Amino acid sequence: MSTVASATPAKKAWLLDFVLLAAIWGASFLFIRMGAKELGVFATAGLRVAIAALFLLPIVFLRGHGASLRQHWKLSFAVGILNSAIPFACFSFALLSITTGLSSILNATTPLFGAVIAWLWLKDRPTGSRAVGLLIGFAGVALLAWDKASFKPDASGNATGWAVLACLLATLCYGIAASFTKRYMSGLPSLVSATGSQLGAAIGLVPLAWWYWPTQAVSLNAWLAVVALGVLCTGVAYILYFRLIERAGPARALSVTFGIPVFALLYGVVLLGEEVTSWMLVCGVVIVIGTSLSTGLVRFSRK
Repeated sequence: MSTVASATPAKKAWLLDFVLLAAIWGASFLFIRMGAKELGVFATAGLRVAIAALFLLPIVFLRGHGASLRQHWKLSFAVGILNSAIPFACFSFALLSITTGLSSILNATTPLFGAVIAWLWLKDRPTGSRAVGLLIGFAGVALLAWDKASFKPDASGNATGWAVLACLLATLCYGIAASFTKRYMSGLPSLVSATGSQLGAAIGLVPLAWWYWPTQAVSLNAWLAVVALGVLCTGVAYILYFRLIERAGPARALSVTFGIPVFALLYGVVLLGEEVTSWMLVCGVVIVIGTSLSTGLVRFSRK
């Protein structure tokens, strides 16, 4: 029998933030695809973090965290490379050849990599149901990748295998960034970490965005997509995420990862006409079950 591990208050004030955050982050895959098709990989990712940094920076100073940001800029900038620059570029690349639904399911493996990195780096060894969850989760990833990954270029010259690997590299970076943050940035205000990381990511990506800037005209829809990515899916989403941690605790905040594919799949089907196969859904369920166990969000209890 399994029980949900949670020490959060009984009141449900956090529920709206939870659903809204899953809906916003689910939409990020749609916006990335819209932007990357016209702007390219680095311009899409670079504009996203630059806009997010400009959005968050005034909020940091208004809340009196300017001194903390200046003091810890090296650490937060480093996190920005791991937690934003590389992953955002990877997903921009991946969504040129795979669906938003598939990329969002692969994104749900983030806690799996986080658990492995924490085990290897922080010696937080998973035992019992957490270890079983890792095996289940990575089995789901292997099954999904085996079905969807092909390194033979399609008619557009893209190969889905590289896209799948890019998504997994992104989630690996998320896992490394989480352990880095826990080890070196404990006690730092979350808003400072978020803003500093976006500034660091912008420093890393903006030169690449300038170098690979598209030569053709970019449509209004693509511009609106990257603005939505920066303001809504990064700036506003970070604020919601930190408020969710405060209201519901880290366990429930982490579980928002499982809601993201639901919205991403819905947007992909309704707005882009993407196909969702039964195999994708089965593998997605396996990954979510494994992730739930590996993070301790769900655990087996003995009677």
